[in-house]
Amino acid sequence: MALFGACMKELKGVGDPAVIKQLLEEKLKSFVQSRVTRGKIECYVQIEAQEAEECIVKVNHSLAKGYIDALNEIGTEYSLENDVTVSSVARNHDIFSVHIPYRELALPIGISFYTFQTLSYIIDLYWGKTEVQKNILNFGLYVSMFPQLIAGPIIKYVDVAAQIEHRKLSIDRFGSGAMFFIRGLAKKVLLANNIGLLHSAIVGMEFSEISVLTAWIGALAYTLQIYFDFGGYSDMAIGLGRMFGFSFTKNFDYPYISKSITEFWRRWHISLSTWFKEYVYIPLGGNKVSVPRHLINIMIVWFLTGLWHGASWNFVAWGLYYGILLLVEKYILGRLTSKMPHILQHLYLMVIVMIGWVFFFSPGMSYALTYIKCMFTIGSAGLVDKTALYYLTTNIILILICLIGSTPYVHQVFKSVILKKKKKHIRSAVIIYAALFVMVIAYLVSATYNPFLYFRF
Repeated sequence: MALFGACMKELKGVGDPAVIKQLLEEKLKSFVQSRVTRGKIECYVQIEAQEAEECIVKVNHSLAKGYIDALNEIGTEYSLENDVTVSSVARNHDIFSVHIPYRELALPIGISFYTFQTLSYIIDLYWGKTEVQKNILNFGLYVSMFPQLIAGPIIKYVDVAAQIEHRKLSIDRFGSGAMFFIRGLAKKVLLANNIGLLHSAIVGMEFSEISVLTAWIGALAYTLQIYFDFGGYSDMAIGLGRMFGFSFTKNFDYPYISKSITEFWRRWHISLSTWFKEYVYIPLGGNKVSVPRHLINIMIVWFLTGLWHGASWNFVAWGLYYGILLLVEKYILGRLTSKMPHILQHLYLMVIVMIGWVFFFSPGMSYALTYIKCMFTIGSAGLVDKTALYYLTTNIILILICLIGSTPYVHQVFKSVILKKKKKHIRSAVIIYAALFVMVIAYLVSATYNPFLYFRF
């Protein structure tokens, strides 16, 4: 039986943590000393994950923690005093970077979105912009409105207060909502999921195997994936809202056609940008303050924006990255970039956005910085390799479809045809949307890759 299991059985009836720790130290010292070889201690402590899990489930946390504390103290003592090496071999556990399995409380999905919605109600109420909602069911409807609960857009109470009390349902609104929903579903399932496979394949590679071109293809794939994923969910939310009689604000306005960082953030995640502008930036003084104070205001807003997406340094870095670039663009480069040809302005914006998304999709800062290094320095895989050419040639059609789909041109042509109000055109539109819906269902039935990127936030 493993040492941990033996300790569990022997000390099961002991309730005093101090006694537990003392007995554990004695037992562990004996165990370690029996394995001294030529001044080096090789301590192999096998801890079964199942036993540790059961310990926590049975509310025997003090015993498990005492065991870990004793291991750490003994490891430190022998390492410092006897110049020895203490190593642990554990299944699913690292003793000296303490990891005790326990049942975490699952955070409710969408908590970041409806927290902001509830805050907007409280703040607007304090500012006198709205009246108290005395009907708990109506307030609950606002907070937990399912179409946009888990992925936005963030709806301010003042924008839907009247609609909660009085809203109109009609066939036209239902049909318009169904079109929005199917369009968003197609963006998510047919485009985001497929281009996401390319991104997943590249980030699954070792850095030594990633050429410069491969790294840029991976960043481009994620750039397209997150737009069609998040934009698709927003369209579905707007569509469902219309089907139930609500009018939600647009959350994306073709951000990748922007020619500056400022314009990009007027088009990307509009509801989040608006929320921070109205409830953080303007109360801090906005731009109607001195230049030093304005710099501070911008950095506070973007620090919070990064933190909103996740309690991790890479998200904070992502937020500060945009804060710094917005200030540089406003005070230094703005006049210069505005004089460049439109195509160069657009390329400048897209390079900045793609680098920013590296911080976003990375599990940590170290990974993000290493990946960015691959994008700009020629490593062992070179500038262009066979892997990059393979991914490019096998996905070029999908990439082109996504690039065209991220512009307003396709929708403008389609909309102009429908607005002619001719029966044959309307029938064609119905057939197209029906075909899209069937394709999506068929894909969902057969595919196994269906990630929800904003589940992290």
